[in-house]
Amino acid sequence: MLHLQKLAVGISDRAHLAAVQAERAAAHPPLRHLTRHVPKRAPEILAGGSLYWVIAGTMSVRQRIVAIAATRREDGSAACAITLDPTLFHVAARPVRAFQGWRYLAPEQAPPDLAEGGEDAALPPALAEALRALALL
Repeated sequence: MLHLQKLAVGISDRAHLAAVQAERAAAHPPLRHLTRHVPKRAPEILAGGSLYWVIAGTMSVRQRIVAIAATRREDGSAACAITLDPTLFHVAARPVRAFQGWRYLAPEQAPPDLAEGGEDAALPPALAEALRALALL
Protein backbone atom coordinates (compact mmCIF):
# COMPACT_ATOMS: atom_id res chain seq x y z
CA MET A 1 0.00 0.00 0.00
CA LEU A 2 1.09 3.55 -0.71
CA HIS A 3 -0.45 7.00 -0.14
CA LEU A 4 -0.29 10.35 -1.93
CA GLN A 5 0.09 13.80 -0.43
CA LYS A 6 -1.13 16.92 -2.21
CA LEU A 7 -1.39 20.62 -1.48
CA ALA A 8 -4.98 21.87 -1.20
CA VAL A 9 -4.35 25.13 -3.04
CA GLY A 10 -6.80 27.90 -2.16
CA ILE A 11 -8.34 25.89 0.69
CA SER A 12 -8.36 27.51 4.14
CA ASP A 13 -9.43 24.59 6.39
CA ARG A 14 -11.14 21.20 6.51
CA ALA A 15 -14.64 22.72 6.36
CA HIS A 16 -13.70 24.72 3.27
CA LEU A 17 -12.29 21.56 1.61
CA ALA A 18 -15.53 19.70 2.40
CA ALA A 19 -17.67 22.52 0.95
CA VAL A 20 -15.63 22.81 -2.25
CA GLN A 21 -15.67 19.05 -2.77
CA ALA A 22 -19.42 18.83 -2.12
CA GLU A 23 -20.03 21.42 -4.85
CA ARG A 24 -17.77 19.58 -7.30
CA ALA A 25 -19.33 16.20 -6.56
CA ALA A 26 -22.85 17.61 -7.01
CA ALA A 27 -21.95 19.25 -10.32
CA HIS A 28 -19.88 16.38 -11.78
CA PRO A 29 -20.18 13.10 -9.84
CA PRO A 30 -18.29 11.14 -8.65
CA LEU A 31 -15.89 13.18 -6.49
CA ARG A 32 -12.66 13.42 -8.46
CA HIS A 33 -9.51 15.44 -8.19
CA LEU A 34 -7.75 16.15 -11.49
CA THR A 35 -3.99 16.31 -11.60
CA ARG A 36 -1.50 16.43 -14.45
CA HIS A 37 0.21 13.02 -14.25
CA VAL A 38 -0.95 9.47 -13.55
CA PRO A 39 1.06 7.97 -10.66
CA LYS A 40 3.33 5.19 -11.93
CA ARG A 41 2.68 3.30 -8.69
CA ALA A 42 -1.12 3.41 -9.02
CA PRO A 43 -1.63 -0.31 -8.22
CA GLU A 44 0.08 0.20 -4.83
CA ILE A 45 -2.08 3.25 -4.11
CA LEU A 46 -5.27 1.41 -5.05
CA ALA A 47 -4.42 -1.31 -2.52
CA GLY A 48 -5.88 0.82 0.29
CA GLY A 49 -4.09 4.16 -0.10
CA SER A 50 -5.36 7.62 0.78
CA LEU A 51 -4.78 11.17 -0.37
CA TYR A 52 -3.36 13.26 2.49
CA TRP A 53 -4.26 16.93 2.02
CA VAL A 54 -1.82 19.68 3.03
CA ILE A 55 -3.93 22.69 3.99
CA ALA A 56 -2.17 25.98 4.78
CA GLY A 57 1.17 24.22 5.25
CA THR A 58 -0.17 21.44 7.48
CA MET A 59 -1.03 17.85 6.60
CA SER A 60 -4.26 17.48 8.54
CA VAL A 61 -6.87 15.59 6.49
CA ARG A 62 -7.01 12.42 4.42
CA GLN A 63 -9.44 10.79 2.02
CA ARG A 64 -9.49 7.24 0.71
CA ILE A 65 -8.58 6.85 -2.96
CA VAL A 66 -11.19 4.81 -4.83
CA ALA A 67 -9.84 4.87 -8.40
CA ILE A 68 -7.11 6.36 -10.57
CA ALA A 69 -7.60 6.78 -14.31
CA ALA A 70 -6.15 8.71 -17.22
CA THR A 71 -8.62 11.27 -18.56
CA ARG A 72 -8.80 14.56 -20.45
CA ARG A 73 -9.55 18.06 -19.23
CA GLU A 74 -12.25 20.17 -20.90
CA ASP A 75 -9.56 21.76 -23.11
CA GLY A 76 -8.46 18.30 -24.33
CA SER A 77 -5.18 18.15 -22.41
CA ALA A 78 -4.18 14.91 -20.69
CA ALA A 79 -4.91 14.55 -16.99
CA CYS A 80 -5.30 12.00 -14.22
CA ALA A 81 -8.61 11.63 -12.37
CA ILE A 82 -8.19 10.53 -8.76
CA THR A 83 -11.61 9.41 -7.52
CA LEU A 84 -12.03 10.01 -3.79
CA ASP A 85 -14.33 8.72 -1.09
CA PRO A 86 -16.07 11.90 0.17
CA THR A 87 -15.39 11.08 3.85
CA LEU A 88 -12.71 13.33 5.36
CA PHE A 89 -10.60 11.96 8.22
CA HIS A 90 -8.72 14.22 10.64
CA VAL A 91 -5.11 13.14 11.04
CA ALA A 92 -2.49 14.21 13.56
CA ALA A 93 -1.35 17.56 12.15
CA ARG A 94 2.13 17.80 10.72
CA PRO A 95 3.76 20.82 9.10
CA VAL A 96 4.79 20.23 5.47
CA ARG A 97 6.90 22.44 3.23
CA ALA A 98 5.38 23.51 -0.07
CA PHE A 99 5.90 21.33 -3.14
CA GLN A 100 4.42 21.05 -6.61
CA GLY A 101 2.09 18.32 -7.79
CA TRP A 102 1.71 15.32 -5.51
CA ARG A 103 4.20 13.17 -3.62
CA TYR A 104 4.18 9.54 -2.60
CA LEU A 105 3.79 8.93 1.12
CA ALA A 106 4.84 5.62 2.66
CA PRO A 107 2.39 4.15 5.21
CA GLU A 108 4.96 4.40 8.02
CA GLN A 109 5.36 8.13 7.30
CA ALA A 110 1.63 8.86 7.26
CA PRO A 111 0.21 10.61 10.33
CA PRO A 112 -2.30 8.60 12.37
CA ASP A 113 -6.02 9.31 12.25
CA LEU A 114 -7.58 11.26 15.10
CA ALA A 115 -10.75 9.89 16.64
CA GLU A 116 -13.84 12.00 15.97
CA GLY A 117 -14.97 13.56 19.21
CA GLY A 118 -11.52 12.90 20.69
CA GLU A 119 -9.51 15.15 22.98
CA ASP A 120 -10.23 18.29 20.93
CA ALA A 121 -14.03 17.81 20.94
CA ALA A 122 -14.48 20.20 23.87
CA LEU A 123 -12.60 23.01 22.07
CA PRO A 124 -14.31 25.51 19.81
CA PRO A 125 -13.81 24.28 16.21
CA ALA A 126 -11.80 27.34 15.12
CA LEU A 127 -9.42 26.98 18.07
CA ALA A 128 -8.96 23.24 17.48
CA GLU A 129 -8.23 23.90 13.80
CA ALA A 130 -5.70 26.63 14.68
CA LEU A 131 -3.94 24.34 17.16
CA ARG A 132 -3.85 21.54 14.55
CA ALA A 133 -2.37 23.94 11.99
CA LEU A 134 0.41 24.70 14.44
CA ALA A 135 0.84 20.96 15.07
CA LEU A 136 0.00 21.54 18.74
CA LEU A 137 -3.01 19.23 18.80
